[in-house]
Amino acid sequence: MLSRRLLRIKVLKALFAHIKSGADNMIASEKTLLSSVDKAYDLYFQMLLLPVEVAEYARGRQEIAKQKKLPTFEDLNPNTKFVDNALIRLIANSDSVNDRIAVRKLGWKQHPDLIRTIYARLCESAYFNEYMAREERSFDDDKRLLEAFFNDMQECDALDEVLEEISILWSDDLPYIVMMILRTLSNTRVSHTDVKIAGQFKSEEDPIFIRTLFEKSLVNYNSNQEFIEKFTANWDLERIVFMDNLILATAVTELTNFPSIPVKVTLDEFIEISKYYSTPGSSTFINGVLDKMVETLTADGRIQKAGRGLI
Repeated sequence: MLSRRLLRIKVLKALFAHIKSGADNMIASEKTLLSSVDKAYDLYFQMLLLPVEVAEYARGRQEIAKQKKLPTFEDLNPNTKFVDNALIRLIANSDSVNDRIAVRKLGWKQHPDLIRTIYARLCESAYFNEYMAREERSFDDDKRLLEAFFNDMQECDALDEVLEEISILWSDDLPYIVMMILRTLSNTRVSHTDVKIAGQFKSEEDPIFIRTLFEKSLVNYNSNQEFIEKFTANWDLERIVFMDNLILATAVTELTNFPSIPVKVTLDEFIEISKYYSTPGSSTFINGVLDKMVETLTADGRIQKAGRGLI
């Protein structure tokens, strides 16, 4: 399922776009937000299909090599360990994967150059050559190859460029989607007849969380900014970047509107997000301001937590 951190990032990006553009239609901005979340789930299926396409390309190369006028022994007797990878075959034959691919019109058919590039990168990698050299042919061995493959794809510039070309909504989503895929691979067994696909959300509370966090952050943005200013009086306001203020305001919304989310979780999540989406010193600044705000919000009774371990 899509992680709560990714959902928070999606909300922050939607808020940033809405406020910075001067938009006045919250419903339209919310629809864009929800579309972005759906596209992140699409990326999960798009990426699952990637090793299938690369394996098919490799199989095609082997068939072409056999048709040479003077084929070598290796041409006629290729190492088929990769193209026969059992987990890749399970993904390729998965109704769950193929149905989503068809309905959402996903796939890599329009990007043959990328498939060639990734195959060349794969052939040069140590993990692939070690896999191909091992005599072992097991489902676990096949799984380990795919785990290494998806980890490697996080560092592939060619893939990043194509993903951005396909959908700008996929910007920055890949690391979170790879984590989803690795969990999917971990949960797949040799006895399975289909891949155990992760759901889009952990529970029915997640879509509510997205909408509520976005709507209440937007509606209460000005009042939250006034509240934040009480704790940043000693800071040069011109030096407080917009994203820092936005992160603080959204964190206040979460702290005061979601009784089942522990305070520590909210603080940790937004501090971590600030490390990637704001300035180098932002996390320290946000950490300090949030600590002070939590004290005041708790004393004022605005933070009310309910549930096991929260009361």
